[in-house]
Amino acid sequence: MAIGKLFIGRKVRELRAASNATQSQFAERIGISTSYLNQIENNQRPVSAAVLLALADKFQLDISELSTGETDRLLSALAEALSDPLFEAYAPSLQELKLVTQNAPGLAHALIACHQAYRRNGEQLASMDDRLGRAAAAETTPYDEVRDFFHFVDNYLHDLDTAAEKLAHDLGLPAADSHPILTEYVERQFGVRVVHGPMPTHTIRHYDPASRVLTLNPYAPVQTRVFQVAVQIAQLHAGALADTIIRSAGFRTEEAADVCRIGLQNYFAGALMMPYQTFLKAARELRHDIELLAARFGASLEQVCHRLSTLQRPGLKGVPIFFARIDRAGNITKRHSATKLQFARFGAACPLWNAHQAFEAPGRIIRQLAETPDGIRYLCLATQVSKGIGGFRTHQPVYALALGCEVSYAEAFVYADDLNLADRAGFDPIGISCRICERPNCTSRAVPPFRRRISVDHNMRETTPYKLR
Repeated sequence: MAIGKLFIGRKVRELRAASNATQSQFAERIGISTSYLNQIENNQRPVSAAVLLALADKFQLDISELSTGETDRLLSALAEALSDPLFEAYAPSLQELKLVTQNAPGLAHALIACHQAYRRNGEQLASMDDRLGRAAAAETTPYDEVRDFFHFVDNYLHDLDTAAEKLAHDLGLPAADSHPILTEYVERQFGVRVVHGPMPTHTIRHYDPASRVLTLNPYAPVQTRVFQVAVQIAQLHAGALADTIIRSAGFRTEEAADVCRIGLQNYFAGALMMPYQTFLKAARELRHDIELLAARFGASLEQVCHRLSTLQRPGLKGVPIFFARIDRAGNITKRHSATKLQFARFGAACPLWNAHQAFEAPGRIIRQLAETPDGIRYLCLATQVSKGIGGFRTHQPVYALALGCEVSYAEAFVYADDLNLADRAGFDPIGISCRICERPNCTSRAVPPFRRRISVDHNMRETTPYKLR
């Protein structure tokens, strides 16, 4: 697999500033000319292997942290925003977008936030009907803020993850049955008694701070009950750490902070049940068989897939994967990608993606070899899960879990063993969403891409009633 050119100008500038060195002093220490350093810092030239080694030797640069994942995510989000007809008169080249995301990521984030506000304002106006004039301000929703927070930290929080790992080690986790270990710990350490008792069918857990009693729904799956005890431990054991993370995130509303706190507690709970290094070792040993991983760690398939998406520890990374949870209407309710595949921020996902087929084959793991318009090929997995508590009259939401990796990593997955990864014709063409997909002859296209004009031939009708110009 060829390695792309590495432009790390901002990182080099940060290293030089931290050492209080001028460009000439810094260049001399790593053995290059001042003009070459200037070009590197302005992303006009990539760094060579020799320069990388010199930076690692002289300035303790961690080469493992130079993943392009963050830039890819920001580049995808910026490109999607600029594909809006609002910017019809401006069509930036890929190189221009790279220069912005590499040299001025703050500006890129600000532009994306402005575009999000513009989109929400338009959607509100479109649905105003008799309430015209009384629309709320086009503000970022708390869920949007928190979703973007986790997205741009690569779905990995080092301090929270290592704290959960340390506690897991102290408690002897993972274990064949972690429920008694966790319940004993939360009672001994925090005086919280765990009971199983009757409660409304839609309630999974209830904690009473006054009596220090945690009540769990006895009809919830055992994996869910274990996870909820771990969430309670997260609140009590890692509450201060979560508060620190939330303060540093700078959320604009208290609602966003509260939503993020839930996400951080869930993150800690998952990391406690599936401690990082133990889970990473098992994922490699079992070749990412999610059913075997779920059995080994006493977790649900969704908990396992979500945990796989967080394996981004510097110097000890897992396979870069994408993970999403989709409901029957096509809404992506969870998403993260450490690959070049970035999910659309607006609109539905590509109908050719196998995630939608999972609803037609409950209990099966569906495989797909797919290729996106940029030529990147993926191994895609999908399966259906139910989130219900149980009972004849209880509503049980159904979701599709989507998981995958670039084919260069496919050999690490048991699901690729009998697939012909060398046959390019065996890869299904998929996109991100119709509004930004440029494929000209897709029979499943819902709408034309924003930046393409269409032509209509009234004497001929094909699957779609128009052609892209």
